[in-house]
Amino acid sequence: MLRHIIALIAGGLFGSGLFLSGMTNTAKVQGWLDVFGDWDPTLAFVMGGAMIPMALAWLVRNRRVTALTGAPLPPPASSEIDRKLVVGSVLFGMGWGLAGLCPGPSIAALSYGGPGLYVFLAAMLTGMLVAPSLLARLDRAVPAE
Repeated sequence: MLRHIIALIAGGLFGSGLFLSGMTNTAKVQGWLDVFGDWDPTLAFVMGGAMIPMALAWLVRNRRVTALTGAPLPPPASSEIDRKLVVGSVLFGMGWGLAGLCPGPSIAALSYGGPGLYVFLAAMLTGMLVAPSLLARLDRAVPAE
């Protein structure tokens, strides 16, 4: 039960932060990405501000073995730069630039995002469902070095 309460609080804080910072506003996000046009630098403060609690979380993570709930913490993620990371990053960036949203803000904007948001969510969910089998096919066709 404590795990669910912590998840609810964390999700609420995360969603509220996305909304208040403008990350759910597609025009603002696309303005941030338009560095050669009408660039809006305000989201740099959001991203910079997000790095502070994340850096603190990494420091705490390195000193703890268990979460607040008593569950074991997973090992740190791999820092290896491989084909899966590069392709995923490129696809994420393309989707972010075209739609002006990424998964977190799109869910936070569900109540007011309009029809375009639902198209984005359908495409995102389709990609999540298709990606594992597509990656398996690619690995069979062209093994990673």
